[in-house]
Amino acid sequence: MKKIAGKMSNGLLTAVFIMQGLVSNAQNSTTPAPPSNEAIRPFKINIPEARLTDLHKRILATQWPDQEIVTDATQGVQLATMKQLASYWATYDWRKTEKKLNALPQFMTNIDGVDIHFIHVRSKHKNALPVIITHGWPGSVIEQLKIIGPLTDPTAYGGRAEDAFDVVIPSLPGHGFSGKPTVTGWDPVHIAKAWITLMKRLGYNKYVAQGGDWGDAVTEQMAVLAPPELIGIHTNMAATVPADINKVLQAGGPEPAGLSADEDHAFKQLDFFYKNGLSYALEMAHRPQTLYGIADSPIGLAGWILDHDAASLALITRVFNGEAAGLTKEDIVENITLYWLTNTGVSSARLYWENKLPFFDIKNIKIPVAVSAFPDELYQVPRSWAEKAFPNLIHYNKLDVGGHFAAWEQPKLFSEELRASFASLRK
Repeated sequence: MKKIAGKMSNGLLTAVFIMQGLVSNAQNSTTPAPPSNEAIRPFKINIPEARLTDLHKRILATQWPDQEIVTDATQGVQLATMKQLASYWATYDWRKTEKKLNALPQFMTNIDGVDIHFIHVRSKHKNALPVIITHGWPGSVIEQLKIIGPLTDPTAYGGRAEDAFDVVIPSLPGHGFSGKPTVTGWDPVHIAKAWITLMKRLGYNKYVAQGGDWGDAVTEQMAVLAPPELIGIHTNMAATVPADINKVLQAGGPEPAGLSADEDHAFKQLDFFYKNGLSYALEMAHRPQTLYGIADSPIGLAGWILDHDAASLALITRVFNGEAAGLTKEDIVENITLYWLTNTGVSSARLYWENKLPFFDIKNIKIPVAVSAFPDELYQVPRSWAEKAFPNLIHYNKLDVGGHFAAWEQPKLFSEELRASFASLRK
């Protein structure tokens, strides 16, 4: 555990290359372009029908385990939830998702020997502010699809023309349709440098960045590097835990005295996560290659993805029980399907192994930072911690609803947060 604590945020989440024939792009994705190739190539998805047929057969042929012997999710994702997911997944139409993605401008470019897939939607409004938005695990670009319209065309969603963004949404290396690194070293710092290169390659001389989960780690490292073009960042899972608090959490000690109500709540959330929610991250941080089951079984992959954090799993369980929530069954299944069809269960897990940064430790960021604190995040950042962590805090908002996948679950609120966060930087 001592090794884990140092590797994983002193405790947390320290906790694609496209398969041949998956896509109809000009260059076969199994052969990466040379590092000197800076071309930006149009990209379309065209999954062979045989792959979809195989997925359907595998779902129907699942060998199920015995039911859990408790009445809650303390032993993991419950069998009833997984069977409900499988029943829906067996009838799900990937072509609908494929059409939705292909309706967006998608591109590939090679950076440091790895093909990077990204969506790039320019606003019709003048003086739109460019933003690069980075997903996390177990997310993908699908997490951000609902916010593209509100950000690029705000007048159609209750905003003003001057609130407009140009939106760049890349797939992390080893995730989705980006390439899978074949050498070590693709950690959040390397990815941050790649994103800076990407924005330069797109011709932007002023932009902002946004991220949550691994997207936060990458975005905060962009802010640490502080290229002159990057004028500010927004995060919905900020790294703000004070050193003394973090030390207690790592030791599993009692809560320090004198915390405010918000700090007490954040401490309890983190304490619960460190003690009950780190299993997936520990495995991926130390033995990602061992996860052969999630590359061989769709239901194995789905179970692994669903068991990210207690609040998200509870929401997903409610969805498959037929309750209305921020996500839909289709939302959940199309994201899992993207992981399956790109065979990125294991390659995405390697980012946990690569990362050497403590996830929630303060990173000494000097440029403007905006923080949105959602209640069902791994922890809801207190204003007091945000102010200490970010000396140039330009926006903080404690929201009443929303969780780890905030852009996916609460796109309206999330879009409004980005508009408010960067309003002062547009002047």
